[in-house]
Amino acid sequence: MTPFDLTGRLAVVTGARRGIGRAVARALAEAGADVIGVSASLEKSGSAVEQDVTAAGRSFEAIRADFADPEAVRALGADLAGRERRVDILVNNAGTIRRAPAAEHTDEDWDLVLQVNLSAQFALARAVGARMAARGRGKIVFTASLLSFQGGITVPGYTAAKHGVAGLTKALANEWASRGVNVNAVAPGYIATDNTRALQDDPVRSRAVLERIPAGRWGRADDLAGAVVFLASDAAAYVHGAVLPVDGGWLGR
Repeated sequence: MTPFDLTGRLAVVTGARRGIGRAVARALAEAGADVIGVSASLEKSGSAVEQDVTAAGRSFEAIRADFADPEAVRALGADLAGRERRVDILVNNAGTIRRAPAAEHTDEDWDLVLQVNLSAQFALARAVGARMAARGRGKIVFTASLLSFQGGITVPGYTAAKHGVAGLTKALANEWASRGVNVNAVAPGYIATDNTRALQDDPVRSRAVLERIPAGRWGRADDLAGAVVFLASDAAAYVHGAVLPVDGGWLGR
């Protein structure tokens, strides 16, 4: 066994159907964890992420939950917190984005983005984290963003939410570190996923992005996997309240 071994642990990954969530679920399974995948549209059986996890020899359970629905999120938290088998790792990854100039960014888009990317994250962390703190052990990893540090362009709701995720990470770490719960976050850079499709398809913006990244390429979802496994493992036992950029060097420019 190594400090990175997650054998016997149960991980919940939200937004697990595709992109970063799928890559993280696969990596956690390869490190030894059983996985509960959560997504609004996740297939009950036979999904790509389920195949990834079972191919690694670990068990998988699919749960459908819409993070835009506060009641659904509260029900999910109660379900996970009330199970006989404890949740050892919570990866709060589900998210959405709406792009529009601030003067055209509607209340509906603002409310949706804040609900999915911040309010739901807190509600689920509160439910699962309380049980972790009560038993003195657990790992929570949020997905923050480069826009936890910067302002971005035409994404005011997303930027506000991701700044909130960074603050929430630190606030929960301050409360729960002494109770054996590690709360941290990863901050993806420009990763080639559905959320960044509009930027990838814009030749001017895409070129500007690539010129700013020292690594010289868009990130891949798998680039996040090792960082999350680290934060979910005993190797990060003394890491609390960190927001770890995985950005190809973007913030270093």
